[in-house]
Amino acid sequence: MFSVIIVPDGCRGPEEQYRLEPGHTLRFGRTAPAGNGLTISHPAVACAAGEITATGAFWILTNFSSDQTYIVENPEGAGEHIRVAPGRADAPVPFEFARVRLCAGESRPGCGFDVLAPRHDYLAPSGSPAGGALVDGSGADGAAVEGTLADGARGAEDWSFDPFPRPYPLDHTCHYFLVLTALCEASLRTGDAAAAPVPGVAELTERLHPVWPDATPAAVAWNIDYLRVKLRLRTPDDRDKVREALVRFALRFDLVQEEHLAVLEGQLV
Repeated sequence: MFSVIIVPDGCRGPEEQYRLEPGHTLRFGRTAPAGNGLTISHPAVACAAGEITATGAFWILTNFSSDQTYIVENPEGAGEHIRVAPGRADAPVPFEFARVRLCAGESRPGCGFDVLAPRHDYLAPSGSPAGGALVDGSGADGAAVEGTLADGARGAEDWSFDPFPRPYPLDHTCHYFLVLTALCEASLRTGDAAAAPVPGVAELTERLHPVWPDATPAAVAWNIDYLRVKLRLRTPDDRDKVREALVRFALRFDLVQEEHLAVLEGQLV
C-alpha cells in the first residue's frame, strides 16, 4: 500500500501522480531519470535536485543541490515549515500535506510540487469505538508501549491506555475533517442516515464558509477526493456516489459522531 503521493504542478489527474510504497524512492530535478523520476522544467532547478523516500507514516527529503535551500511548507499549519539545507540528506518531513518549494524567494510556477502522506496515524483514546484494532497491518507492529503520557498532555481525553493507532486515522484539525463532518451533519442531526440528503459540493462550500472563509467548490471537491484515498474507499468515479459512500463509511465506523459537529462552529475536538 502506498504511503506517499507526489503531485506535480499542473497535474491533471491520478495518472500523473507518483505513488510510493514504504522504502521506495523518487528522484526529481530538471533532468530527472527518464521513466522513474519527476522532471521539473525550470531553469532555477538543479539537473539532479533531490529525492524523496517514503516510509510508513512520513517521508524524508534529500537535497542534492550545492547552493539551494528547499522550503517544505504545511499548507494547513499557519506558516509552519522546515528548511532543508544544501546537501542535507534524509531530512524527515512530518506533515500530512506539504508544499515543496525548490526556488528561493517568491513562489514561481513550476518550481515545486505537493506531497501527501495519507497514512498518518493517531492514537485512539481509551474507550473509543476504534478499540485499538488495526486494519491491513498498517501503522504499528502490536508491540506494547511502556509508560504513560504526562497528565497535562492528555487534555479532555485519556490517551494512556490504548497505544495502538486508530484503524482510520483522521486529524480533526484538518480541512478534510471539516468536509467529512459537514457531509455527515444531516444524518447525525436527524438520526436517520438513510433518509437524510447528502449535500452537494456547492452546499458544503456554503456551510463551511463561517469556519473556513477561504473554502471554494474546488477545494471542497479536492478534500472529498483526498478522503476517498485516505480511507481507501473503492467506489465508482461518480462524485455523488463518492459522497454517499463517505457518509456511510464514516457513520458505520463512528469516524464522525454528534459531538464532532462542534467543529462546524469553529470548535476543535
